[in-house]
Amino acid sequence: MSDFAGMEDLLQDFLVEANDLLSDVDNKLVDLERTPDDRGLLNDIFRGFHTIKGGAGFLNATELVTLCHLTENLFDRLRNGELVVTHEVMDVILSATAAVRDMFHSLERGIQPAPADAELIRHLKLAIAGTLAAEEAHAGGGNLVERVQAVGAADKVDWTALYQAITGKAPAAAKAAAPQAAAHHDDDDYTPRSPEEIMAHPFGRRVADKPGYGGPTGRREGERQRDTSIRLDTARLDQVLNLSGEIGLTKNRLTSLRSDILNGATDTETLQALDAAVSQLDLLVSDLQNAVMKTRMQPIGRLFQKYPRIARDLARGLGKDVELMLAGEETEIDKTMIEDLADPIIHLIRNAVDHGVESPEERRAAGKPEKSIVRLEARQEGDHIVLLVADDGRGMNAERLRAKALEKGLISDEEANTMDERQSFNLIFLPGFSTKAEVSDVSGRGVGMDVVKTNIQKLNGTIDIKSVQGKGTTFIISLPLTLAILPVLVVCLGDQPLAVPLSMVREILPVTAQDVQEVGGRATMVVRGEVLPVFPLSYLLGWPQERVPAYGVLMQTAELAFILAIDSFAGREDAVIKSLDDFRPKGVAGVTTLSNGQIVLILDMKELLGALGESRGVSRTIFLPKLPAAA
Repeated sequence: MSDFAGMEDLLQDFLVEANDLLSDVDNKLVDLERTPDDRGLLNDIFRGFHTIKGGAGFLNATELVTLCHLTENLFDRLRNGELVVTHEVMDVILSATAAVRDMFHSLERGIQPAPADAELIRHLKLAIAGTLAAEEAHAGGGNLVERVQAVGAADKVDWTALYQAITGKAPAAAKAAAPQAAAHHDDDDYTPRSPEEIMAHPFGRRVADKPGYGGPTGRREGERQRDTSIRLDTARLDQVLNLSGEIGLTKNRLTSLRSDILNGATDTETLQALDAAVSQLDLLVSDLQNAVMKTRMQPIGRLFQKYPRIARDLARGLGKDVELMLAGEETEIDKTMIEDLADPIIHLIRNAVDHGVESPEERRAAGKPEKSIVRLEARQEGDHIVLLVADDGRGMNAERLRAKALEKGLISDEEANTMDERQSFNLIFLPGFSTKAEVSDVSGRGVGMDVVKTNIQKLNGTIDIKSVQGKGTTFIISLPLTLAILPVLVVCLGDQPLAVPLSMVREILPVTAQDVQEVGGRATMVVRGEVLPVFPLSYLLGWPQERVPAYGVLMQTAELAFILAIDSFAGREDAVIKSLDDFRPKGVAGVTTLSNGQIVLILDMKELLGALGESRGVSRTIFLPKLPAAA
């Protein structure tokens, strides 16, 4: 039975507010490390922790109150000028916030948190007493930053040595002590979080992630529960209610007019009143639809606020000086997309810190400042959200990427010779591709960027890369504003309408059999000097070709530009997608209803092209009209 029986609503409200407060505290702590004399930041951090402690006290979460109170005492001495902010003190504070987050996870499962790690409590008390630096020097033989940088300066990072430099003990000793400590809930010795720990638990370590945990909720081990709640501005809810009321009045007016018409009133005045009421209803329904969609929109800053802490911990573990700058945090995005973006952005930030950013020594040699900047930005462009993850690091070498892909057997010599720079950059998204000579817990297995691309495509988005050697790399993610409504182009095969995502469409071109040339057994067209493959939609669907296609839709995916040959097109629609849960044919993303009431399939072009296989090609001969059979 839950330890919080009868307090579920109160507990949920506390966790929502406390998680936001803690993420804000983490961000301010990262800022404080850069500006240790900022008393305003210290006061904000103190107030945030004090609020968390107050809520925990109301819930009788004794161990959480104890940890918060101890950390609060440290903040109090810092803001009163009795202590100074050092890297060692900051490591202890950030470990305390991670432990607080662990305790939140216990509360989420309806159980009281276990006592905080004894080693962490000891380090907090040392920090409050002002003797932490001396203890660190005694335990590890020097300043923590110097020890980490000494290991990180080597050509090949020894992760065992890095762990020992950070913790002052060998990993084997820590592991050997774990079984005995587990009985006292002390199975994780205090450390500034290592790169391995950051990658395994980017948002703080969870009790639920420990081996053998089943949990009272019945969730599988390590499974994260999606947050399905939305914080809603009451002004937006008021707008929905007002529009609903106006629609009700318009419905009453239409009912009255319908009654008049059924009773024989077909005069001009009645018909004009009917037309005005229908137009009013159309306007109100559109406004209501937009208002309801806005209730799903949330500031992306709620996602961004988790990343400065992750970037800081990873960079410190690798001996690098990296600042994560955020921009566009007020940009709003569909709530259902926020959680699905968490992992791709983590991978991109990890990629920037580990691969993109040079070591301080390399940056000095290249004439760059030792501190590197990684920028995470969001902005709205039309009906899309654009996310940028940019670094000022070493950049990418297209020739080296092609050579590495050839070495791993991911592409052929012919493909390598025909690739331009953009296509070469996109090689990093291939499964199994990595430029790392050594595999570590941070990178080198060739799965991270493949995950990024796959997750972005699931959100009907695209990802592109711009890079200049010696200057840095920028990843550009383009996403639809919402997944609930998808702008589509309605194309036709004969009399059958089908929908394709408008985000992939560049333009529509007329196509004749003479325009199509056969190159290497493939049907191609030249559009403004660019040779593009041509795929008839009938061929992709496996339908018989009744006529020569009359139009071509120039489409663009992350990997390929191509022309989709169709018979005709019926225009643009904003499709409300309905999924096919019980039966989903290959190449079909869902169904929608057009404005004329007709039900059409929405095609999944990436899946259709994947089934086709680029190597199969399409002969030009399928575009030629069928000749009558000989007599």
